[in-house]
Amino acid sequence: MGKIRVVVVDDHEMVRKGIISYLETEPAIEIVGEADGGKKAVSLVKDTKPDVVLMDLLMENGSGIDATREILSFYPECKIIIITSFYDDEQVFPAIEAGAFSYMLKTASASEVIKAIEKASRGETVIEPKVANRMMKRLRPQERKPHDELTERELDVLKCIGEGMTNQQISEELFIGVKTVKTHVSNILGKLGLSDRTQAAVYANRNGLIKTK
Repeated sequence: MGKIRVVVVDDHEMVRKGIISYLETEPAIEIVGEADGGKKAVSLVKDTKPDVVLMDLLMENGSGIDATREILSFYPECKIIIITSFYDDEQVFPAIEAGAFSYMLKTASASEVIKAIEKASRGETVIEPKVANRMMKRLRPQERKPHDELTERELDVLKCIGEGMTNQQISEELFIGVKTVKTHVSNILGKLGLSDRTQAAVYANRNGLIKTK
């Protein structure tokens, strides 16, 4: 098997050169190019056709996300490893959606980066644990609660009940008639499977629905 052809993209020269100098000590890896921004990276990949690209995200000369998307549009077999300081949702998910193969933080050791490159060449993805946790939370279906079935006005009334308000006080607070309040209370109890206002007040408190002023 031939060497793994790698392109390194980072707009900080010291970081880029540091990565390259370490990777060059690895016999299985061949550095075929470097770029200081996304736009240059796209052009470089067209010319060199690397197996793996180490891609920074936030760069002055074209973002890593845009570059990732464009590279994969004409060279889908390329494995792009994001290596960045950021793991917030605004960076992670757009990068993954753009087609990034792996996602690592710059706190990773040089040996971890090499392993990620080797794994990418074999079709194995590496995702930084902090990033993986965010992805799992986003993909995991959110459990619906009984009060999600309430209308917006019913939810307002429930919050008032939780504060111990009487029907008259709720009427004045929400600018609706007492009769309408009674109807909402009845609907709330039915939808939540509760028997009285006391249980509704407890429910509102336990579920953090108390109205803040």
